[in-house]
Amino acid sequence: MRYKFITLKGNHKFMPELFRLFGIRFFFFSNEHLTIHIHIKNADGTAKFEVESVKLIENNGIKSKDIYLAESIIEENKEVIIERWKEYFNK
Repeated sequence: MRYKFITLKGNHKFMPELFRLFGIRFFFFSNEHLTIHIHIKNADGTAKFEVESVKLIENNGIKSKDIYLAESIIEENKEVIIERWKEYFNK
């Protein structure tokens, strides 16, 4: 898979973007750590979810309705996200 690399304002780390849906970017940082998790970003802010048990770890400004939407998308794409994580980090 070819990744699109993005950066957050003021952040110079590489962030492989997995996909964008409904105005939400789903990505991870290139220097991530376990547990497998994914970051999201929309116009309102950022959040982080654990993937294997799909739970919100942190929310910085994203509205509840968008958190629920992102959680659903992550749940539906959990296997793909885990596969991409392992592929990217060679685990």
